[in-house]
Amino acid sequence: MDQKFFNELFDEVGEVRPLYGELAAWLKATPMELLRLRSEEAEAIFRRLGITFAVYGEGGDPERLIPFDVLPRLVAAEEWRFLERGLEQRVRALNAFLADVYHEQEILNAEKVPRQLVLQNPAYISKMQQVSVPNQVYTHIAGIDMVRVGPEEFYVLEDNVRTPSGVSYMLENREASMRLIPELMGGYRIAPVEHYAEDLLATLQSVPPVHCQQEPTVVVLSPGSYNSAYYEHSFLADQMGVELVEGADLFVKNDVVYMRTTLGPKRVDVIYRRIDDAYLDPQVFRPESMLGVPGLMECYRNGNVNLANAVGTGIADDKAIYTHVPTMIHFYLGETPLLRNVPTWQCSRSDELQYVLEHLEELVVKEVHGSGGYGMLVGPSATREKCEVFRKKLKEQPEVFVAQPTLALSACPTLVEEGIAPRHVDLRPFVLSGASTKVVPGGLTRVALRKGSLVVNSSQGGGTKDTWVLQD
Repeated sequence: MDQKFFNELFDEVGEVRPLYGELAAWLKATPMELLRLRSEEAEAIFRRLGITFAVYGEGGDPERLIPFDVLPRLVAAEEWRFLERGLEQRVRALNAFLADVYHEQEILNAEKVPRQLVLQNPAYISKMQQVSVPNQVYTHIAGIDMVRVGPEEFYVLEDNVRTPSGVSYMLENREASMRLIPELMGGYRIAPVEHYAEDLLATLQSVPPVHCQQEPTVVVLSPGSYNSAYYEHSFLADQMGVELVEGADLFVKNDVVYMRTTLGPKRVDVIYRRIDDAYLDPQVFRPESMLGVPGLMECYRNGNVNLANAVGTGIADDKAIYTHVPTMIHFYLGETPLLRNVPTWQCSRSDELQYVLEHLEELVVKEVHGSGGYGMLVGPSATREKCEVFRKKLKEQPEVFVAQPTLALSACPTLVEEGIAPRHVDLRPFVLSGASTKVVPGGLTRVALRKGSLVVNSSQGGGTKDTWVLQD
């Protein structure tokens, strides 16, 4: 990519931005050999802890280490306050939308969002209609992917409100920074992220099911050790001090969920589930599923257990629904959106499809239900052959795709093979919603390690950075 981008370290005339002054001075005083050594130490730490990410379908051992860049990404206190307000606003609107489309459907009746886009969407779970959830909170944990393109220009790329992952890497990255670059950390006042697990547990305990009469028992439900995010499941359960369970560890009796323990059955009240909707309950969804708990949905409907995130939240992070989030903010909150969406063309509309086909080499094309950087075309860096493959796909199944302009993502100083160089980054902040809403001060910064690449996903060779939100 030779497109001009916002450099978070240097300004337009090549001067170090004040925010990065301490880091620039530290880099100048630190030998490259020492930086390389710190990087190797980070890799050894992460490997010893077993912090891996599974990549399937490529043959061989799928377990990979996500590269960690020892140079942090900095966010000014004032910038963070703005982002925090915008993130809270967005997640409140998404929760209101979910409550509405599964109950009164006012936004559909008002024709503010196309009815068929919601009700005929595979992510819409009709079995959740008229199901009440505690505090009307559907997405207890949200990961909102954001990019920066200018000094005060931030965009939301997509909303992850089903089972967002990556928070364990945010926490482990901070641990690595404290261990490897304490002298640099000492030069900044950095907002802490270490209390995330405590905040997550408090959030989950604040939304017990209606029939819970005691302090709620919380568990983390995982598909098991073969899942790509299993490290995170076990990490969060351990950090919260709750049980990590699989479907076989739970059972339903008299409309109540119990966990098998060495002391006998124990009632479970709140399940932080990291299993997709389709596998949760074989009596309601996929009958062949061995991952879920038979009878779970009936307990859920009757107010005897709460699930985080709620079943059916996927309709709110669908890439076709994404274009309507500003409308949701106006409709439910009566407010002007603080965070901007990326302009998006819906390929299901013939006029917008025509535009996309005519400008394919300039655009990013994504699958509506895609994730992890798969099934995606970055036009400016794609070969002519790949563009033609996507042109054919678009003509055959236009409703499967959306397209967006190729944004010049901001870049941060990154330790790469040739030394310190700018690499493009995004940011996934995490928002917790329960009895109250809380935004963790930081998030997961993902970095595209290949020169010019805009694809930051770990599954596509991206790495991560510690994100330092500075305090006044």
